[in-house]
Amino acid sequence: MKTLTIEQRVAVLEQELSELKARGGDGRIKDWRRTVGIFTDNPGMKELFAEAMQLREAYRRKARRRPRIKRTADS
Repeated sequence: MKTLTIEQRVAVLEQELSELKARGGDGRIKDWRRTVGIFTDNPGMKELFAEAMQLREAYRRKARRRPRIKRTADS
């Protein structure tokens, strides 16, 4: 691979940038913030969350019922 001068590298980058800009797009950032709140009033998601909370509470009750092992002090 041949070595490019800094001017040539900048020219290549500028060309690539202009091609990307020419493609267009809506300019929005695609990350997790776009998805916040999209299921807020969805009845299916509300049902899913309710079932998940029931399972979670059942696991909590089960964990609290476990008998504790009494340890004796070794002398």
